[in-house]
Amino acid sequence: MDATKSMVSRKAAAGFTLLELLVVMVIIGLLAGYVAPRYFAQIGKSEVKTAKAQVDALEKALDQYRLDTGHYPTTEQGLAALFTRPANEPKWDGPYLRKQVPPDPWGKPYVYRQPGEHGDYDLLSYGKDGQPGGSGEAADITSW
Repeated sequence: MDATKSMVSRKAAAGFTLLELLVVMVIIGLLAGYVAPRYFAQIGKSEVKTAKAQVDALEKALDQYRLDTGHYPTTEQGLAALFTRPANEPKWDGPYLRKQVPPDPWGKPYVYRQPGEHGDYDLLSYGKDGQPGGSGEAADITSW
């Protein structure tokens, strides 16, 4: 009888059954299905916040540029004028940014127009979709 008991206890301790593994896999799948959408929604919100913060920082750099030179960079000079001295700009006292102008959080360049339709200049990102308009993460982030 002792030999039978030890054999049964060895079999029970040998590993998990297929059913137990499937139950664990289902539980993990349910948890991932519940947590993942919330996690990715937070990432989208943080990209929008990052774009707003970058637009704000670029606005401040543009204002400093205007204080030094008496005007904003032209559309042709673009935002690069905040880091690299434009030709024929004797009053330039930059760089006005520590690094080159970054792309927006979705990897696209910011749109800069001077003169702008909404003020002295227009500075914007078209959002996640890269198209004018939109809502949510695809909404435009603007300086006005």
